[in-house]
Amino acid sequence: MTNIPYAGGHRAGIPSADDLRARIPGWGADLDPADRPSHPREVPGAIRSGSAGEVPENQPERWPRERSIEHARLTPVFGSTLPPRGVSGAIRRLAYRRYSEARAAHWLLLLAADRVESKGQALRSLLSRRTP
Repeated sequence: MTNIPYAGGHRAGIPSADDLRARIPGWGADLDPADRPSHPREVPGAIRSGSAGEVPENQPERWPRERSIEHARLTPVFGSTLPPRGVSGAIRRLAYRRYSEARAAHWLLLLAADRVESKGQALRSLLSRRTP
């Protein structure tokens, strides 16, 4: 390792771009924007996806869904297979109603709700004499 500080300008021993292009196949292929595979996408308005601005119809809300306090409305489509219920549901509703998703308390409450639900299911299985 040398102790020579960086010196701008041309340095001896460093090949030019033309030398590298001639020696290494494909070197510098993306230097010219017109040669890039994604070039049409980089031109504004060149490709239209047809999806911009189209919001799907809102899914009916059969019970009050948990929603982040950071968002004004519910997403158009959401999961509806397991509604929150019991103690774990109350803990989940508290987490969403009171704390932002950026707060650790939000996620800790959701973890606690999962643990409560898990223990409740284990107790139900024990009482029904079925193993989980």
